[in-house]
Amino acid sequence: MTEEELAKDLGLISAMTIGIGTMIGAGIFVLPGVAAHAAGPVVVLSFVVGGVIAMVNALSISELGTAMPKAGGGYYYINKALGPLFGSIAGMGDWMGLAFASAFYSIGFGQYLAVFVSLPEFGFLNQIQVGALVAGLVFVGVNYIGAKETGGVQTVIVFLLLGILTLFSIAGFFSFDYATLISEGGLAPFGFGQILPGTALVFVSFLGYAKIATVGEELRNPGRNLPIALIGSVAIVTVIYAIVVSIMLGVVPWPDLSTDAPVAQAAEVAFPSAIGPITGVAGAAAAVMTVGALLATASSANASILASARINFAMGRDKIVTDWLNEVHPNFSTPYRSILVTGLLIVVFIALLGREIEILAKAASVLHLIVYALMNVALIVFREAETPEYDPDFTVPFYPYTPILGTVLSLGLVAFMDNYEIALAGAFVAGAVIWYFLYARDNTTQEGVLSDFIASREEQFPDQVVDAANAVAPNGDEGPTIMVPVMNPRTETALITLASILARQQGGRVLATHIVTVPDQTSLQAAARNREQIDARSSELLSAATEDAAQFGVPIETRTILSHRGLEEVFDAARDHDADTVVMGYGGARFAGGRAERALDELTHDLPCDFLVLDAEEFDPATVLLPTTGGRSSELSADVARALQAAVDSSISLLHVVDAGEETAGEKFLTEWATENDLTDAEQIVETGSPSSVIARLGGEYDLVVLGATERGLLSRVIQGSPALRSLESLDVPVLLAERPSSRSLWSRLFRRT
Repeated sequence: MTEEELAKDLGLISAMTIGIGTMIGAGIFVLPGVAAHAAGPVVVLSFVVGGVIAMVNALSISELGTAMPKAGGGYYYINKALGPLFGSIAGMGDWMGLAFASAFYSIGFGQYLAVFVSLPEFGFLNQIQVGALVAGLVFVGVNYIGAKETGGVQTVIVFLLLGILTLFSIAGFFSFDYATLISEGGLAPFGFGQILPGTALVFVSFLGYAKIATVGEELRNPGRNLPIALIGSVAIVTVIYAIVVSIMLGVVPWPDLSTDAPVAQAAEVAFPSAIGPITGVAGAAAAVMTVGALLATASSANASILASARINFAMGRDKIVTDWLNEVHPNFSTPYRSILVTGLLIVVFIALLGREIEILAKAASVLHLIVYALMNVALIVFREAETPEYDPDFTVPFYPYTPILGTVLSLGLVAFMDNYEIALAGAFVAGAVIWYFLYARDNTTQEGVLSDFIASREEQFPDQVVDAANAVAPNGDEGPTIMVPVMNPRTETALITLASILARQQGGRVLATHIVTVPDQTSLQAAARNREQIDARSSELLSAATEDAAQFGVPIETRTILSHRGLEEVFDAARDHDADTVVMGYGGARFAGGRAERALDELTHDLPCDFLVLDAEEFDPATVLLPTTGGRSSELSADVARALQAAVDSSISLLHVVDAGEETAGEKFLTEWATENDLTDAEQIVETGSPSSVIARLGGEYDLVVLGATERGLLSRVIQGSPALRSLESLDVPVLLAERPSSRSLWSRLFRRT
């Protein structure tokens, strides 16, 4: 099978376990002791405030995720909205933040491992660091090899942890003593001003929920499941943190709470020493808690390393980093280079910063908070720019106050970090900016929505803003992408030939996609299992496309996409791959099977790029008739004509049909139009009468007739049928229909002619 899209095989429970599994690890098993020593019992409120900040950001991430469920999550949204400079900062920040978090989780694992096993010291590494290094290497090794059932194991671990913590909460409820909670200086021995610094320390406990968005591309029904998973996981974990930390501080005075294994210590106090004849209950409970802590920290570290590989995949796809990093292992099918580099960072962080667990926790938080703030800004940019493809199923309440609040809270919390962590995060941000200007700027080609918004309204912005946008714009230029949905072997060569001619003329590439439409009764997973049949058909079609494109010497990529939808999937694929032009077959527009619920709306309002619809099984355009009345779509027809002139020396004839008595004005229009579109060497024909009848009469003398859209929704008329188009079907020569996206309103496109 050719290169494939990520399958949508994650359900709601799997998505929630990704979020809960990451958050419930170190946050509850490692940090309470350290945080309590810094803030006292009031640290419970620090966890709650952290949950509130996370919830505000979760609302924004839900909207972004349902609008664009893509691998990469926050990085993808920021790169798309703010451009590759901020995309580099977000991607690198998220990646480094996950590496810091993985090191932190590994240290937590080492702390609890030291309870069970006597670990040696090695060089400047203490016992906990040695245990953390062993754990980190094992986690990296597991991800390097890969395991198909990792998701299922993660689900089991999460439910096991929830069960353990539930038992602890029940036992702790009966042992809870409010006097113990306030015994050493009351609820706030260091003052209530320690709540926010405490939040800065424990916020690393809330990093997991955003990872749900990084797998949004694989989530079933993301419009429903993504918001529920994001908001639900934050709510559940916040409640668990508040209850469990309160109980810890109610059974063990906060000055005595262990900074290495606080849950195990509290469990030994909370549980009775014996239940009836059964003795050793408290010790057994502590041991179970220790096992739970090992599972939790392992789960968190594993999920973080997994998410980091997804972010690298997304950055590689956008050429922010080299695709060398995302090379897939031939035997294990994992991005092993990315995992190894991430593993190396984790080892370095454990070795250099493992004795200062607070630094690891805060460094991870600072980098993620910066990304969260940028995500909120990205949401505002998408909304204000009225980006056509931005169509979220979930919208944040109280816009724009919610994303503004998310930005302020995220950056505000950074102010409560120590200078060391802020400087460390600043160094990584500076490194990302330097990386962008040294590498990514010359390779990536995609500008953000913000730069397009500024460019389209230059007169409304100060010159300094326009200059700044131009100064950071990407330099990469791989030329336009000409996408070809190949469906029919009889028309494949004609479509690829046209696409290759355009790509060679414009220095671009061809992207051939085979969209396999699957009946609603068949799940995509079941269809994917029938790979041999799909492989054979796709391989045949796409191999032929590759051979045809090779004759023109243009680069070609191929994709096979399984979908329940037909035409709508073409639009989505064009958006996903930033296609500049789609070349499709006339018969291919009427996809057999599949759904096209949004076809009318898409075709009359939201064209993602230029569309060329070719009605031909052979393509040899020695002579071309190009009727025109002006307009954007006729300019696209002119682009095609020039490409054909250059590639196959086509002879172009321009046709303008006018009413009787307007011949002189028609000749003047056609001369000016030919000059404006660099077709002055083309033959110019002015005729009177009905345009469709004239075209039908003259068209038969040519090898190709190129028609630009001159009225509402040319493509929608292809779908729905139109008398004018049906008359063209009587032509025995190939016909090419051209339509360029219009800025006209839906009302205008539906009911008014140009």
